Amino acid sequence: MKIFVIISANAEWQVVKSLFPGIKVEETPFGECFDVAIEQWNPTFFHGGWGKISAAATTQFIIDHYHPDLMVNLGTCGGFQGRIEQGIIILVEKTIIYDILEQMTDAEEAIDHYSTKLDLNWLPRITPTPVSRGLLVSADRDIVVEDIPMLVEKYDAVAADWESGAIAWVANKNGQRLLILRGVTDLVSNEGGEVYGDYEMFVGRTKEIMRRLIDVLPKWLKGIEKVKLGYRV
Repeated sequence: MKIFVIISANAEWQVVKSLFPGIKVEETPFGECFDVAIEQWNPTFFHGGWGKISAAATTQFIIDHYHPDLMVNLGTCGGFQGRIEQGIIILVEKTIIYDILEQMTDAEEAIDHYSTKLDLNWLPRITPTPVSRGLLVSADRDIVVEDIPMLVEKYDAVAADWESGAIAWVANKNGQRLLILRGVTDLVSNEGGEVYGDYEMFVGRTKEIMRRLIDVLPKWLKGIEKVKLGYRV
């Protein structure tokens, strides 16, 4: 199984590289990548970059040049206080890109166009590790306090990131199997974000989340492989 793991933010990428000392890192037109052995799998880790533009470009580049059997996006997200807890891992079933402002025609139509429901029928019925299934909203910005009431009321959102919406949309257009697992590093409330202005806290939380995601990755690959081979899991 040809597996590509996209890591988006720079802080996330630095953690992942540190977990595999001695790897040979190569350069691509979009960022670094490396191959590594994880149990019986040999995934390629690819730095997709932060924000929608890099996320969309790298996703299409990987699909066009490497034709993966499976793409995985591992990363972080911010949660809405009172709706989710810090440290929860989200199995993303749907993405909505919400920072679209359409004033000439139907704004909701524009939002719907870039919303993606992921086909996850190929995953095990029982998830290999504990997750919260659900929606992740995306925008090219951190969570703005004033946006939270709208995001909760309109989309029933619990967390947000920068890249998942773009990765999911491009993968869906290509019929590409995609697994997105995002861990909640921090919470935002009407009083602000707990890591806003404290980058060191964000880096520390990112290390914790990314290490956990890399640790559980083989369990997910094993479960996916079993489904592919016809086992009931």
